[in-house]
Amino acid sequence: MSMVEITLALKKIAPPFAKMATFVITACVLAIAQSPTQIHLPQVNLPEVHLDATGLTPRPIEELTGTTIARHYALAWRDLTVALESGQAEGLGEEFVGFAKDRLTKRITEQNQAGMHVRIVDRGHHLKAVFYSTDGSAMQLLDQAQLEIQTFDGNKLLDTQNVPHKYMVLMTPGADRWYVRDLEEVSDKPF
Repeated sequence: MSMVEITLALKKIAPPFAKMATFVITACVLAIAQSPTQIHLPQVNLPEVHLDATGLTPRPIEELTGTTIARHYALAWRDLTVALESGQAEGLGEEFVGFAKDRLTKRITEQNQAGMHVRIVDRGHHLKAVFYSTDGSAMQLLDQAQLEIQTFDGNKLLDTQNVPHKYMVLMTPGADRWYVRDLEEVSDKPF
């Protein structure tokens, strides 16, 4: 129901109550519209992301596309870092979709059930574009990430891993961004 429809409906009420009811409803609508969601997430800077698209097949990448992919991949890792540490899947933001978002949401749920959380110290990503579809609808990348991954049980540090991690990434374009559709850790063994 729109504000105009509400106002017209209220005019049918006795005049002394109509003004007061209009004022109360308008105040409530404005308060709801202006109040931010109260999710307290830690502040994390964007990690560095370097994209190498040399020799990309079957088509080359445009400079703007490369810049956009690197930016949204950095946003995705920032959001992932925040979500894992806070234990709030809402922190994943809009950068993850499909399989990637489903897996990460499940991981956060499982870590919360176990009373654990993960802190990632992100030291950067070196992306190598390995495939870009001819119609521009998908890009496959290999990420060599420099991460320190700390696992906590409550406030007690259980484990720290400070080794390079490799990920196979599938990104697809949307109206105004590139989305991480799949993110899977891979071994050092050749494909």
